[in-house]
Amino acid sequence: MFTYFILLGFGDLHHLQIPLFMLFLAVYVVTVMGNLLLIVLVVTDQHLHTPMYFFLGNLSCLEMCYSSTIVPRIMTTLMTDDKRVSFCSCLMQYFFFTLFLGAESHLLTAMSYDRYLAICKPLHYTTLMSISMRTKLATIAWINGLIASFILDSLILQLTFCGPNEIDHYFCDNGPVIKLSCNDTSLVELATLIVAFIFTLPPFLLSLASYVYIIITILRIPSSTGRKKAFSTCSSHLIVVSSYYVSLIIVYVLPQTECMRRLNKFLSLLYTVLPPLVNPLVYSLRNKEVKEAVKLVFRKAGTFWAKSD
Repeated sequence: MFTYFILLGFGDLHHLQIPLFMLFLAVYVVTVMGNLLLIVLVVTDQHLHTPMYFFLGNLSCLEMCYSSTIVPRIMTTLMTDDKRVSFCSCLMQYFFFTLFLGAESHLLTAMSYDRYLAICKPLHYTTLMSISMRTKLATIAWINGLIASFILDSLILQLTFCGPNEIDHYFCDNGPVIKLSCNDTSLVELATLIVAFIFTLPPFLLSLASYVYIIITILRIPSSTGRKKAFSTCSSHLIVVSSYYVSLIIVYVLPQTECMRRLNKFLSLLYTVLPPLVNPLVYSLRNKEVKEAVKLVFRKAGTFWAKSD
């Protein structure tokens, strides 16, 4: 038995360690600032007190925590010779990683359902997507993520690790950790796969069904202006959902050939680092309400500083 793992990170790119560190530092700062700005806007601006922005505020909070679970560890691995991470710290990182990953799947589904009601049932939208309903959907998303993380962490705790202890990844992901176990891991891998399907497949199918109905409804709108306006209200979320599930399928569903295993470390960036960075930009750049809220905040800030001077 050993008490720590060694995260190899991007160990095969020694000559790029400083540029990669600066890149991840910039990504992390922009991610935190972008998501924090969206949270502040959603809380303070009355015009953004709608179901869509309520879910967006939850997503920004989740993305900020998600990024903080992964990126600081990457930067530490890049810039220090001590790449050790204790067994307990590794389990904790995996716990929070699966918590935020599972919660995001259900939160994106709730956002898809919100767009479905807004476009397909506009007359009943206010009644169906009440404050109580949106709060329940967000709470269910976080609870499901918590349950999934408890189950997956408990499965890893059933294993014995006696060496080697080098994880060929930049964070404690399920596959690289299980691979180091001395036990027969076939049952644990099967149980992990079943849990992953239970907590990700239904949200994916519900999101897919919502957008099938949304697209059918939009195509039935007689005027091209109406179709364009309807599609613009859900296109940002469709981009986010598509990129999220495509990256998960590439990393976890496609057959793990030797070539794919080598690429997984970099493909994992598609769902661990890029979404928290890109999501605030996608939503803010495509929504007039967010743009107006940002302008209002800067105007208020300018007025405040002018009075203080």
